[in-house]
Amino acid sequence: MAGLAATSEIKVDLKLDGGDFVSGERIRGVVDIANSSPEKVSVGYYNSEDSFFIEVFRASDMTQLTRIGNRPFVARFRVDSSEGQKLETFIGDHYSLRETSRYLAKPVLVHGGVRYEGAPRAFDVVDGVRIVAAMQMFATRPGLQREFSVVYWNRNHSEHVFLTAKDSGASSKVWETRDLGPILRIEKPSISILPTGEVIVLHRLNRDQFVRTEFWSLPDDLEYRMREAVGDPETAGTARVREMYKESGVRPKANPWWKFW
Repeated sequence: MAGLAATSEIKVDLKLDGGDFVSGERIRGVVDIANSSPEKVSVGYYNSEDSFFIEVFRASDMTQLTRIGNRPFVARFRVDSSEGQKLETFIGDHYSLRETSRYLAKPVLVHGGVRYEGAPRAFDVVDGVRIVAAMQMFATRPGLQREFSVVYWNRNHSEHVFLTAKDSGASSKVWETRDLGPILRIEKPSISILPTGEVIVLHRLNRDQFVRTEFWSLPDDLEYRMREAVGDPETAGTARVREMYKESGVRPKANPWWKFW
């Protein structure tokens, strides 16, 4: 059993991308290892005795969650004396974090039989606010139904939309939630499901542009394909008129025909 470090020769820290995440997101974080000891820290290599993991607790009752599988939390690494290293991790790959709640994530490095713990980081898992939904049926899998939902939530001081997907019928799989980016909420996004398996989400980015995000949805797979900004056909012309005024240096009159807001 590992003892708890009484000194701070080795420091381990965890910083998350945000304070709240929509249910189903992978929950990205960055692990920071600083080694002030005279020894090398080595995790994941052949004959390495050191280990790194993240413990997650439900904040309401401090119940520790059970880890899913045994995949490493970070890529293998070595940190020599007086050096440091930063590594990417995805907490949602290792714990079931679908339930809306507040959680605490604590990074732990075990070196020489001693535990070096970082400060617990709190984060919330939320459902988001549902805007629109659509159902996909599969001709080759009659018992399978896949429900897509677009929800929104505040992130980085702006409102973002997210795509969630879950199966029902022959399967109960819940797919990874995807952040589709900022939205200007003056009209609802749309979800189009094509017979060939393409799922297209269209949402407004600003007054002149939409964002078109495409996925490939098959009975046993759901893959992100592309994301692109497309002009609003009703306002694209007005955007070009504004640019023409700027390029020419001519000031438009007080109420030009193209200024509609």
